[in-house]
Amino acid sequence: MSSRLNPYISFDGTARQAMEFYQQVFGGNLQISTYGDAGASDAPEADKIMHSMLETDSGFTLMASDIPPGMEHRPGNNISVSLTGDSDEELRGYWAKLSADGVVAVPLEKQMWGDVFGMCTDRFGITWMVDISAG
Repeated sequence: MSSRLNPYISFDGTARQAMEFYQQVFGGNLQISTYGDAGASDAPEADKIMHSMLETDSGFTLMASDIPPGMEHRPGNNISVSLTGDSDEELRGYWAKLSADGVVAVPLEKQMWGDVFGMCTDRFGITWMVDISAG
């Protein structure tokens, strides 16, 4: 397997809901392991996500977990996820789903550099940048 870079997002108890939402947006195979699966079945966080990974047919990989007890949660401002490519229909479809019930900071429209670009924060506080290449 070659090296790859992908985002890893930490949530404060909503990792399952967020990753299931991202699976609805992008499709693909979602694997989820809870703290209970790892042997902490009696702990209060047993049903929380220790690790999850979404791998899509488009080659996207997104990982996430719920923060372990005692760690600080810093939502939103510590990560953004960038989707780039030249498939207008595919990327606009992702944009529509990600921006629904979220906050649009930059509308998805043609920018001065020629690409169609938009930025939004989804309903889970994650910032997404979508860039559709001009060609």
